[in-house]
Amino acid sequence: MPFAEREGWEKSDSKFCGVETDFSDDFRSLLSFNCNTDHGRFDFVLAPLMNPSYRPSLVEGINSETQVLPFAGSDLVLAPLEWRCRVTGKISSWIDLDSEDETLRLDSETTLKQEIAWAKHLSLRSCLLPTPKTTSCANYARCVNQILKGYTEMELWLRIPLMDSDSEDPKDSWELWNSFRLLCDHDSSLSVALDVQNMLPSENALGRWFGESVKAAIISTQCFLPTTQWYPYLLKNHQKLITRFFHHDVQVIVSGKPVFNLQKDSVNVTEGMQAYLDYLSNLFCKIEPLSAQELKEVIHRDRLHTPLQPLKENLEAHSYEMIERDSVKYTQYQRAIAKALEERVPNEKASELTTVLMVVGAGRGALVRASLQAAKDTGRKLKVYAVEKNPYAVVTLHYMVKKRGWEGIVTIISCDMRFWSAPEKADILVSELLGSFGDNELSPECLDGAQRFLKLDGISIPSSYTSFIQPITTSKLYNTVKSINSLSHFSTAYSVKLHSVARLAPSQPLFTFKHPEFSRKPNNKRYKNLRFNLPSDTGSALVHGFAGYFETVLYGDVHLSIEPTTATPNMFGWYPIFFPLMKPVEVHPKSPIEAHFWRCNDSTKVWYEWSLSLPTLSPIHNPNGSSYSMGL
Repeated sequence: MPFAEREGWEKSDSKFCGVETDFSDDFRSLLSFNCNTDHGRFDFVLAPLMNPSYRPSLVEGINSETQVLPFAGSDLVLAPLEWRCRVTGKISSWIDLDSEDETLRLDSETTLKQEIAWAKHLSLRSCLLPTPKTTSCANYARCVNQILKGYTEMELWLRIPLMDSDSEDPKDSWELWNSFRLLCDHDSSLSVALDVQNMLPSENALGRWFGESVKAAIISTQCFLPTTQWYPYLLKNHQKLITRFFHHDVQVIVSGKPVFNLQKDSVNVTEGMQAYLDYLSNLFCKIEPLSAQELKEVIHRDRLHTPLQPLKENLEAHSYEMIERDSVKYTQYQRAIAKALEERVPNEKASELTTVLMVVGAGRGALVRASLQAAKDTGRKLKVYAVEKNPYAVVTLHYMVKKRGWEGIVTIISCDMRFWSAPEKADILVSELLGSFGDNELSPECLDGAQRFLKLDGISIPSSYTSFIQPITTSKLYNTVKSINSLSHFSTAYSVKLHSVARLAPSQPLFTFKHPEFSRKPNNKRYKNLRFNLPSDTGSALVHGFAGYFETVLYGDVHLSIEPTTATPNMFGWYPIFFPLMKPVEVHPKSPIEAHFWRCNDSTKVWYEWSLSLPTLSPIHNPNGSSYSMGL
């Protein structure tokens, strides 16, 4: 039964467990034995499709009209749905398309194409390609690339050993994968099946793989240790790794023969493999289920969205609803407003003084509610101006004023804050104009226009915000942008709930804005270059782009953040931003990454430009805002 068949887990086909088998002429019995008996109730088999003794060169001269290829039975031995859902094809492991032996090389190419064609005939979802025999795999990749261009509905998984960097062969297996996929031009149908070894690489080296297209983890029975009661278990590091694979929708496949405790004589060998499945099922069940909010957000994982532009375009009701659902954000705002009120008005004058508070960009009134609640909690008197340019949100604001009895306290202003003439100065200016990158919804420009009606000693909430940048590996997002088949999309920033991503180095602060800013000529243009260094034990990696975050000081010690190391717990109102690179760049621990980011503007728009200067030069992305900009 699929691991995910329990409450609190999204039901996808990525939580199944398979078993690797030997070749069998009787595919029906093979499937039944491993999936429907006490020996094993696995969800699918990873099985050879062709007799391993077959070599095309050995059957030359046989009449091609009568030759029957030694496949494992006909397509009739299983129902079409069983072939598709219960079988992953295993391409013959002996093939070596880069061999110096011409006969072996030609036999390998012929056999590879025959087996893939048979798998396509059976409508298999995926096939496992054997590990390249040498680091030089150009011909192997060429043949696979030809196949990928012809079969777009079937995935090919390249088997790669997850080697320990301290092993006898210090060659980084990631390098082997990277060479192969570069030769295949990052084809989205080519993925990785990792062979988990007894010895694991470092935590940082392992982390790279979670930004790659890993579809399966093949774990040998040799990785398990038997207990005295004959119950296999994994050591802590292997448990942690498999748990991470579960979270990243990686299929788990058990490989090898049962390893028994020799002190126990009563073990039933025919039931041996089921014990491994039972252990993995138990390991899965110990994982904390997703929360209700996380379940709702599963559909947004690694999906690219165009960031909102509330200044240029009026938000729709469903956008407001999503924004307002984040109660943590408004709780923090309420705390910040309460602190500002207490510092603005002493306790002894709380019943005398009325604080003028302006909510600029009031939307449907969430910050108005937070402000009035803060006044109630602190016993302060408040006069509120709710300034909103969206005429349809203003309708809701009027409704809220009547429904909640805010008449005489809240004045609604239907106007762009930059052009309103306020009848009086504000003590406190409150806004929620922050985007995924802090300033990307034009908070600086909006507040520059609004702060003219803030008293010289007035308070702005937020008082400052800073954007952050981090180099990441994310094959999934890169391939998504690449599939759009337009270079302009590589010069576009996207809002995305990052999931299949490897963060290669700690994030660094980029642009900071502070409010109020009473400079006569505020300048919101910015430029900064940053250097990132990979941890020494990471190994090589591929940078597909940069993740962007922000953190803000609302007031005093009240903060909000989506930067991973300081993120506000349980807040979900913002997803990170993603800046892709046109061409992924290979990086190494001894070679720093130097990135350049610009925030530019003219009279009609604001935009970002970005590029790399180390370890190699990249084009400047989005010059003059040609692909992506924020309208003023």
